[in-house]
Amino acid sequence: MLQVITIIAVVLAIAIAAVLIYATTKPDVFRVARSTTIKAPPQEIFPLISDLQGFTTWSPYEHKDPAMKREISSPSSGKGATYAWDGDKNVGTGKMTITDTAAPSQVTIKLEFTRPFEANNVVDFILVPQGDSTQVTWVMQGPNAYIGKVMSVFINMDKMVGGDFEIGLANLKRISEA
Repeated sequence: MLQVITIIAVVLAIAIAAVLIYATTKPDVFRVARSTTIKAPPQEIFPLISDLQGFTTWSPYEHKDPAMKREISSPSSGKGATYAWDGDKNVGTGKMTITDTAAPSQVTIKLEFTRPFEANNVVDFILVPQGDSTQVTWVMQGPNAYIGKVMSVFINMDKMVGGDFEIGLANLKRISEA
């Protein structure tokens, strides 16, 4: 019996070591990006992104926790505008700060999570006119700490967060094309 337990412990230790070693091969930064084409000019879409009040009308995270507490700065748009939230396990706690805008083509946001884990990322919304439409790209990137690398062995962050981005862009499209 002791021999069986020893074999199981050795196999388990090797499996854990393999996961930890494999995690070190993951990239030091991550990037998630999704795009859609919206049949509207950038000037009509930009205010929905650059004004954090407008952001609440299409963000996929607004519906994940209806009881989420929000605090949006005044003014709610432009450089320095903030949106802080405190929600359940589906949305966590954090703050967005608009760090730069170039109307009507780009909004850059500093994204800080404090719960369920700390993370500091950069989010860009890029709007490129294409005839009578606009290609809107939502990008999030940031450092991939070791714990993030270990998690990425088991969880496909691009698929998980990218799915939320796809829902948000579809919402933005629906509102902008209405």
